[in-house]
Amino acid sequence: MKNMFNMIVLIGSFAASYLFWEFVMGDPSGFADPLVRHEPNPENLLAVIYTGGPIVSILITCILVSLTFSLERLWSINKMKGNSNPEKFIKDVITDLTKDDLDSAIAKCDKQRGSVANVLRTSIERFKEVENDAEYTSEKKISEVQRAIDESMNLETPLLEKNLVMISTVASVAVLFGLLGTTVGMIRAFRALASSGTVSAQQLSLGISEALYNTAGGLIGAILSILAYNYFTTKVDNFVYMIDEAILSVTQIFTGRIKK
Repeated sequence: MKNMFNMIVLIGSFAASYLFWEFVMGDPSGFADPLVRHEPNPENLLAVIYTGGPIVSILITCILVSLTFSLERLWSINKMKGNSNPEKFIKDVITDLTKDDLDSAIAKCDKQRGSVANVLRTSIERFKEVENDAEYTSEKKISEVQRAIDESMNLETPLLEKNLVMISTVASVAVLFGLLGTTVGMIRAFRALASSGTVSAQQLSLGISEALYNTAGGLIGAILSILAYNYFTTKVDNFVYMIDEAILSVTQIFTGRIKK
């Protein structure tokens, strides 16, 4: 399902970007030579950027992919926090556990939902199962709770980090495509000079514009992706740290309860 979503985003973004580049940016009305579309009207910015060549559509794709996955991460991470403030929820659950009211704590987890609620509910349910089991020693009971917590964290953490690698990849790929467009544009400019033997302002400007617009597009895509990646990485790290603190508090409560 994850791979299908990623594929749809990539294909859809490329198709939309190419159509936008070809039919909106490349609208013949924006050019002095509508048949070949080499001389854009100076006041038409989209037509001017169109002269950057087909790589412009790929760079637009990179920007769209980065924005799409950023919005997906923003929505998913907020959803994983649960239905209310996670810090207040953790305090309420710890209060219930301090009062030895495990059922109330589990009910709050069911109401809260989200990653932190899932991990805490798993630990509490496992503790209820082993607390009065004579086959387990005190150390074994805590070990079983910790094992359940580790298994739950192994399920939740990948969900928090999902698609961050896509954003990171776009940051690198956008720069490379921008560099490729720059190189192609400069090749076109110098080839025009070599073939004519004289300086053709039109061909020279066409090649230079292709180089510069692709450079700008690559940098924009990379900057957006790097900012998004760093933002969401920090957000995930802080969220995981909050879960770890909650787990530590819960484990300490369980340890004290077993040793009573």
